[in-house]
Amino acid sequence: MEKGGLTPFGKDVVRRLEQKQMLVDLAHASARVIDDVLAMATRPVLVSHTGVKGTCRGPRNLSDEHVRKIAATGGVIGIRFFDGAVCGTDVLAIVAATRYTAKIADIQHVALGSDFDGSIRAPFDVTGLPLLTQGLLEAGFSEEDITAIMGGNVLRLLLATLPA
Repeated sequence: MEKGGLTPFGKDVVRRLEQKQMLVDLAHASARVIDDVLAMATRPVLVSHTGVKGTCRGPRNLSDEHVRKIAATGGVIGIRFFDGAVCGTDVLAIVAATRYTAKIADIQHVALGSDFDGSIRAPFDVTGLPLLTQGLLEAGFSEEDITAIMGGNVLRLLLATLPA
């Protein structure tokens, strides 16, 4: 099924969101909506929870081009902890998607996007985050990188973009 892009009303909404200094979150957006938002974005955009096609060909996962363009806005991409997003049900799959995204976009554009809302089956709950930290360390991420991934990048984005 082909998904449509933004309607004229949708484009007006994005413009108004930006005028009000609100973040546009592209989670759940079709590829055409992402293209339309990125073509008009004047501020950083967020994808709060997603996967990347470079490690998992899922239909809702971001292409390398989208990853690069989101990073170019100064935005952040949150990696989901879900089989459909990372093609696995363990820490290694999440780490692989995180590493791939950091390679394409650079570390300051990658975050956790757990999607701990009860609608997905994650390999662990919040008590498993130390396992993810260990997996990132074992994969060669520095403590500074892990701090950025585990909240620092999102905090930086929020402080830089939301009104005081």
